[in-house]
Amino acid sequence: MWSLPALLFLVAFFHRAAPGIIAKDLMQEFGATGAIVGLLSATYFYAYAGFMIPAGLSIDAFGVRRVVTAGGIVMGLGTVAMGLAPAPRLLFAGRFAVGLGATVTFIGALKVAATWFPPSRFGFLSAVTATVGIVGALASTAPLAALVGLAGWRGALGIVGLGTLAASALCFALVRDHPEGGGPGVVPVPGLGAVFAGALEVLTNRHTWPPFLAFFCLYAAFGNLALWVVPYLRDVYGLSGERAALYATAPSLALLVSAPLTGYLSDQVWKRRKLPYVACSSSSFAVWTVFVATLGTLPLGGLYLLLLLLGTVGGAFVLTWPIGREVNPPHLAGIAVAVVNFGGFLGAALTQGPIGAVLDARWAGALSAGARVYPVEAYAAAFGVCAAFVLAAALLSLLLLETRGRNVYAELARP
Repeated sequence: MWSLPALLFLVAFFHRAAPGIIAKDLMQEFGATGAIVGLLSATYFYAYAGFMIPAGLSIDAFGVRRVVTAGGIVMGLGTVAMGLAPAPRLLFAGRFAVGLGATVTFIGALKVAATWFPPSRFGFLSAVTATVGIVGALASTAPLAALVGLAGWRGALGIVGLGTLAASALCFALVRDHPEGGGPGVVPVPGLGAVFAGALEVLTNRHTWPPFLAFFCLYAAFGNLALWVVPYLRDVYGLSGERAALYATAPSLALLVSAPLTGYLSDQVWKRRKLPYVACSSSSFAVWTVFVATLGTLPLGGLYLLLLLLGTVGGAFVLTWPIGREVNPPHLAGIAVAVVNFGGFLGAALTQGPIGAVLDARWAGALSAGARVYPVEAYAAAFGVCAAFVLAAALLSLLLLETRGRNVYAELARP
């Protein structure tokens, strides 16, 4: 039940960093600047963030099977449209459709986890779901670069789009919204009016906002790293696109271990949420500081190690969703997760275009086959903004409510 929504979430995560791999192709074909590439990437996040709360409402009201299937179809059609785009307008429209369809995949996978498994496993399953997304991020680096080398950027997007449509059909055929006869996390499906009333309850809960804002800052940094690390390696270190993409896998490879480990330790060992969030986000700021301070000076081996460290200490974000769920009503798990998740995608949406503009402002006029080549000073300014976001996340994590892995909403509601 969980695997097919999780597979579509893998595809959704794949799309988040994909523009970084094809940035040079887009610059060459459409004459795009860094700001335009950043805005194209951010279009996904605008759609994702804009539909995040309605996605949670829809899943709570209509069930995972129908909503996630529809989202997968929209995502697949948008990908095909991008591959066929003759002009930037259709490229942006396809990218928006991809983000719109992707919105429901993560919430759907977590809703299945909450419905089919015991509550004590939700933190770990949240981390495992996030890890599936990280596999998608890995697929959007070296494997996508290889596919682009074989089929071109248009052909690669067409292949991914058709595969997404096939996975959507399987989701509709096989996924069920809850176990027969009930299950550990099954609650009656509320009507749409009741869900809207519950959404207001989530949005007015002051304990919802610290995880929302911390994730805003963390994902603003990570999303921009995923977008610009390949161009950075190509421009500053002179690597080919394929080799740069291989080095860019480092943060995601580390997160494959650190994300589920963070969830497991939070659930089973520490039985805490706030402590690991503060520790991971603070450590992440320290590594970001070293990364920015050494841009362009480290040998490739040292840079790869630093990128691995960014992924190793970057697992704090997986605790955002359990915290959001545990400070809100149990029957509103979908909307609660949607609201805090909205923060991360709003962070990426609002910052990728401006950080692309930061790069453009420091561009010295160099071109390579029609694509802009940015100096190390431009990347230092852009990644410096990312480091400031991580510092803000570390400070915001101090405001998180410690739930100790259990739903505390009833306690918070007591006079």
